[in-house]
Amino acid sequence: MSQAYYRKWRPLGWDEVVGQEHVVRTLRSSLEQGNLAHAYLFSGPRGTGKTTTARIIAKAVNCLAEDQSARPCNQCANCQEINQGRFLDLIEIDAASNTSVDDIRDLREKINFSPNKGRYKVYIIDEVHMLSNAAFNALLKTLEEPPAHAIFVLATTEVHKIPATVLSRCQRHEFRRIPLNFIQALLKEIAEKENVEVEPAALTAIARQATGSMRDAVSLLDQLASTGGPVTLELTQQVLGTAAGESVYEVIDAILDENAGQGIALVNRALDNGSDPRQFARQLVDLLRALLMVRMGNVEQLEATPEEQQKMRTMAERFSLDKLLAAIRAFDHAAQQTSLGWQPGLQLELALTSLTTQTIQPSSSPAKQENPPASPQKQKEAPQKADPAPRKPAKTQESAPRPQADQAGAAKQSVGDVKETAKVEPEEVSTPLQAGQPVAARPAGEGDIGLIQDKWKEIRLEARKISPETAALLNSCRSVSTHKGRLVLSFATDFVRSKMENGQNLEKARQAVHQVTGVDIEIDCRVAGQEESEFPEGIDRDGMVGTALSLGGKITKKE
Repeated sequence: MSQAYYRKWRPLGWDEVVGQEHVVRTLRSSLEQGNLAHAYLFSGPRGTGKTTTARIIAKAVNCLAEDQSARPCNQCANCQEINQGRFLDLIEIDAASNTSVDDIRDLREKINFSPNKGRYKVYIIDEVHMLSNAAFNALLKTLEEPPAHAIFVLATTEVHKIPATVLSRCQRHEFRRIPLNFIQALLKEIAEKENVEVEPAALTAIARQATGSMRDAVSLLDQLASTGGPVTLELTQQVLGTAAGESVYEVIDAILDENAGQGIALVNRALDNGSDPRQFARQLVDLLRALLMVRMGNVEQLEATPEEQQKMRTMAERFSLDKLLAAIRAFDHAAQQTSLGWQPGLQLELALTSLTTQTIQPSSSPAKQENPPASPQKQKEAPQKADPAPRKPAKTQESAPRPQADQAGAAKQSVGDVKETAKVEPEEVSTPLQAGQPVAARPAGEGDIGLIQDKWKEIRLEARKISPETAALLNSCRSVSTHKGRLVLSFATDFVRSKMENGQNLEKARQAVHQVTGVDIEIDCRVAGQEESEFPEGIDRDGMVGTALSLGGKITKKE
């Protein structure tokens, strides 16, 4: 029976451990000097060499070679037995299958027996974080003061689940993900020894797919080599479900060109050619992350050829930072979907469509700060309009903006006069707009709802320049209507309605409506499909009184 590559080519000595020089150097030096720890904790991602290093420690402490610097020699009887899995003083325990306190009590009873053949009994406990709390407590005393002939090596991929009392009793070593070039070099060496013909591009694809895990990479090579023929890039992409690199670049180009139709066609072509939807999303995220690294000036962190780096620089220059971040979030969300439903490519299509149909302005872009009228006037008017008192509504007959002198006079109007006006015509007092908005706003009329509905897409784009949060809430609006001269926005849930009414979102939405249509209109929010009673002015819809009114209550007395 043939042996799997990852077992056949497992490192047997310190020099064969790849990508963990910081761990190897410390352990090798301490063993040569005879400074052995009674307990080690190895933590890090899967397939990075934790159990392999633990087995090398077991061989080194039991090796029969005279020269300590040459241990393990892999030639003596003890080393040979460990390599063949026949050494009785090496005990490997799977904590995932032996989680109970009884398993640890059994270990404590047997640990006091002397080694059968070697100098030390070495206990390797894999996935130690799977032990129960009671099992950890039972292990503590033995772990702190084990017999002189016992050494513990604990291995875990989730070190945050290990109790602090256990961590403090171990010498801890962190294993890191293995760099791409190290994986490629070892795969090439294994392929040569196994007489497997592999294209360099295929080795790169396998190494990228492994995401820093050497065991995963060697297992993938074993799977591809079992086909019996040369391992080509095309074969690798078919087996792994990855798309050709050019397809990924083409999809990014479609996003930059805001061509949703072309992007969706490219996605479906890649899926029809055998690409896995999640894997394709991960490839898009990898490329977008590389573009972000280029934008941030960290090109040296990319594992790419000079030609690829130049291509990424050209593409990154076309991306605004906000749109690049939005693209990474969108495709990362698609890649994390645990269930892709009856239409596997839907998440990719939704992410691509949202990126190509919405204009994303950079947060530092001057366009986000430009709102008519001209900015110099806005800067002069801002201190004057900081007064929290509301202004008198503009008359319907006014069609031209007020002169500058009239604006200054209106800003100096006394608070008492404004309050008196509010008592006479409370229904006509409008919420003051932000500084910089034109004063001569035309009040809402009967035909304004049609104008607002026709310009609704432009209003949302204008709202994005003012506040992305407000624009997102407007995008979730179910319907737009009017009631008694007020604009009514209907939302799917009460939570979204409440978010729209909180903060300055209504004010910013009103400003966006005015900038596009010239209509100055009050805005109400409702939940679609629910009949909402009219709330008296001054009543907080989310407060205690507002909640009572929503449930059918009535106000019988006002104080």
